[in-house]
Amino acid sequence: VYSEALTTSIVLAGSGAIIIWAVVATRYGMPISLTHGLVAGLVGAGIATSGSKIIVWGVLVKVLSAVGIAPLLGLSGGFLVMVAIMWLFRRAAPEKMRGVFSNLQILSAAFLAYSHGKNDGQMPIGLIAMALMVYHGYGEFYIPFWAVVVSAASISFGTLIGGWRVIKTLGLKVTTLRPVHGFAAEASAATVIEVASHFGIPVSTTHCITTAIMGVGATRRLSAVRWGIARNIVLTWILTFPACAILGWIIASILKLAF
Repeated sequence: VYSEALTTSIVLAGSGAIIIWAVVATRYGMPISLTHGLVAGLVGAGIATSGSKIIVWGVLVKVLSAVGIAPLLGLSGGFLVMVAIMWLFRRAAPEKMRGVFSNLQILSAAFLAYSHGKNDGQMPIGLIAMALMVYHGYGEFYIPFWAVVVSAASISFGTLIGGWRVIKTLGLKVTTLRPVHGFAAEASAATVIEVASHFGIPVSTTHCITTAIMGVGATRRLSAVRWGIARNIVLTWILTFPACAILGWIIASILKLAF
């Protein structure tokens, strides 16, 4: 949405849409992209409020392209990194590999968390900045430091108390993971996210790590991946954009009638 066309209703409807969708998805343990859901919610809210003319279609195409490309990169990256590790450690004892990669996975998890904050973590900061811009008028785009702190704390707290159903899906249901598999998936997913962040492209950590886990699992055999679970996850991703757009449109329409 063009910045000069933003209104309080659009911001509230867009954020409300992704909150509702995230609560439903988390309830069923389905990982989704909050960033892409917010974009969809804003699109739906913008169209309901002022029509399609206020939508920045070029940016929307860029976001939608990333929705398709990033998971493919995560899948192929996880597969290739795992194949490389298997070749490099082909003569290593399983116990030794477990010990080495148990420690390395701490680093790869930290790398993934860092890349997540660098890309996905900007979403709530941007949302706060949008709200402040609407409230104070359309002057210079400014992000106060407290917005960064609040966003970081909220993401961390939400992960701590509310993410266990999703963690269970990714960690236990997609495929059987050992430390070496976790390292390969996290390292490849984080690398994809880092590259996307460098070019200013919003991608989903969820998409990247989920497909990387699938790629890692496929190195053992295709049947090692529970494709039924994978299908449900991908279906949820596909539904995220239209669902959030419709929710954003509905909420914005209600606000428009009410105010």
